[in-house]
Amino acid sequence: MASFDLAQQPHRRFNPLTGEWLLVSPHRALRPWQGQQEAPDRTQRPTHDPACYLCPGNTRANGEVNPAYEGTFVFDNDFAALTPDAPAGTVELGGLLRAEAESGVGRVICFSPRHDLTLPEMSTPDIRRVVDVWAAQFAELGARPDINYVQIFENKGAVMGCSNPHPHGQIWAQRTVPGDPAKETGQQAAYFQEHGRTLLSAYLDIELQEQTRVVLENEHWVVLVPFWAAWPFETLVLPRRPVQDVTQLTDAERDAFADAIRRLTIRYDNLFQTSFPYSAGLHQRPTDGQPHPAWHLHMHFFPPLLRSATVRKFMVGYELLANPQRDITPEYAAQRLRELSEVHYKQEVAKEKA
Repeated sequence: MASFDLAQQPHRRFNPLTGEWLLVSPHRALRPWQGQQEAPDRTQRPTHDPACYLCPGNTRANGEVNPAYEGTFVFDNDFAALTPDAPAGTVELGGLLRAEAESGVGRVICFSPRHDLTLPEMSTPDIRRVVDVWAAQFAELGARPDINYVQIFENKGAVMGCSNPHPHGQIWAQRTVPGDPAKETGQQAAYFQEHGRTLLSAYLDIELQEQTRVVLENEHWVVLVPFWAAWPFETLVLPRRPVQDVTQLTDAERDAFADAIRRLTIRYDNLFQTSFPYSAGLHQRPTDGQPHPAWHLHMHFFPPLLRSATVRKFMVGYELLANPQRDITPEYAAQRLRELSEVHYKQEVAKEKA
């Protein structure tokens, strides 16, 4: 009987951050790169779009006029999913039907005044300014007594529900700790109590020794495809030093964070020569006044593309009814990302035209 081989045979993998499992079926896609080859995305957007409600000096839907900002710009979301003045209240019917009021704050962060850029096309110092805004917003919102969790994230691309291509992200800060961060809080706390160190520190040691899932490194950060990745080219961005939130990063660590984000997102764009869509966000400690020594700051990238710029992974059927499933292995995905250039494909196209 053949020996068990992660690269060849169907198997389950455990996600220690959430306590959940996923199914890996590598035999279904032993050669995932036989799909259609797409032409490079050469769409050119203007540096300023007078119809864009995020561009400097433009009027938003509520009549507010954006300042002529030259760096980053943060404002309260005009259509926030959470509001700070939601009245308190609960509903309970028969012990099964429960609802409770939820309050919070929604904000938008414009990464750049230029309408035609995305993170991989921005400079490292410009991305560093975004990191500083994340830290400032986390500190401000997390200090509020009515906020117990601050979720910072970016949806990039129309396929991820992003209705405006201007480079921007969001913050949803709320009274309770939402589902996934709550799972990660419990799993990390249990590990820390038993082992006296953070779960992700121990995990990072394994990955640095293995190297098979590491995509890139710098002095302070490691980018890898997690062993339990559900999305085809999912990545985890980890600081080598275990800090609980982004405000605790040193200047050098913030610079290195910006460097890691830029290098990773360039690789993403180069993979299929398109503006690579994803949902990405920071996971960090709850802001409930507790110390949370078990928490280890990290950033998730969840991109949907599978074989080309137009072939994507759908979480349907088995995924919705059972648990996540993937075909290409995390090790293969990491190798593919690792081999890509860190020169953005648009620069190569510009050279060709010249």
